[in-house]
Amino acid sequence: MLGSGFIARFYAESLHAQRRKDRVVMVYSRNEENAKRYASDYDLPHYTTDMNEAIAHPDVDVVLISLPNDLHEMAVMACVEAKKNVICTKPLGRTAAEAKRMLDAVEGAGIFAGYLEDLCYTPKFLKSVASVKNGDVGDVLWTKSREAHPGPHSDWFWDKERSGGGAIIDLGCHCVEISRNFIGKNIKPMEVMCWADTQVHPIDAEDHAIGLVKFANGAIGQFEVSWTFRGGMDLRDEVMGTEGTIWVNSFLRTGFEMFSTGKGNEGYVAEKAETATGWLFPVGDEAHELGYPHMFTDMFSAMEEGREPLETFYDGYIVNAILDAAFKSAETKQWEPILIEDWRGDAPEDSQRQWESYDEENYLIKEEILPNGDVNLILKNKATGKVFKKVTQAD
Repeated sequence: MLGSGFIARFYAESLHAQRRKDRVVMVYSRNEENAKRYASDYDLPHYTTDMNEAIAHPDVDVVLISLPNDLHEMAVMACVEAKKNVICTKPLGRTAAEAKRMLDAVEGAGIFAGYLEDLCYTPKFLKSVASVKNGDVGDVLWTKSREAHPGPHSDWFWDKERSGGGAIIDLGCHCVEISRNFIGKNIKPMEVMCWADTQVHPIDAEDHAIGLVKFANGAIGQFEVSWTFRGGMDLRDEVMGTEGTIWVNSFLRTGFEMFSTGKGNEGYVAEKAETATGWLFPVGDEAHELGYPHMFTDMFSAMEEGREPLETFYDGYIVNAILDAAFKSAETKQWEPILIEDWRGDAPEDSQRQWESYDEENYLIKEEILPNGDVNLILKNKATGKVFKKVTQAD
């Protein structure tokens, strides 16, 4: 484990839960006291303040990067040098250029590399994606992913140089990859329109943003991210397809409600919860709800089976490319193209949507049953473009 902060503890809690066979054996931290405390808390045999020592240790099979964003590339390159498999927390890089260098390095070295995008592994999300792939909602036209809370825990998040941005880089990476999974990772993201502002906090980066990502097939992925939301953590996803709709609420209302005057032990309630008094919404198994067990199971199973995980360094690179365009759009106030050096999906021209035909001469616009039982059809003639109605009377 490279890092001993908030996310590193979430990861360790998940890895060591329920008698799992995968265990943390070494922790690296830049602060010796933090390393020592982390090792003690999780009963680790080794700790160090030397990153290379941690990576090269003979007991280490896989390196898990849970460091600030500005240290990801250095850590990945150290893993490449040591020929150690690596899994990296989100976002992969601060920019697409950083992410691409990491991608090229791990592929050149032939080591396993996984992108730890936990919100693409939550139980609700995995079931939703399975429904989409099964065709239950038809062709996906529009997705919406929202993550909002009062702001991150560590100081480096608020430093634009170290983090690479504000709410967009911190939360937008989740939302963008959620949309890619729903719409199809093989569909090329083409351009972005984004609004961003610094509304509340005295920082150089944005603390609130809304964006639209347009894909080659015409689908839109919408993201809403904020460090200004009060009342906990708001995680919601929506999918609109030609044959159905999905709504997912992952965190804000958990189905677990309690009231406390606060006279007892004011402890941790849930991530980003702002109070331990009044009405509270705890989370039964926070790591599970956030997707960590499923994520690590996929990562380690992929290593053993010689396959790619569901989320790869290439996915991390594409996400960074989309966010680069979002940052630029927020400045120019225009649609900005997404620049991808190495696109591995379908050609944009192969993703164009086809209109549904009613018969050889007409397209079907809409079919509905009227109150009297008649079937009402709205059709469009393919040759003339004329729109007309055809009614079939009920028996």
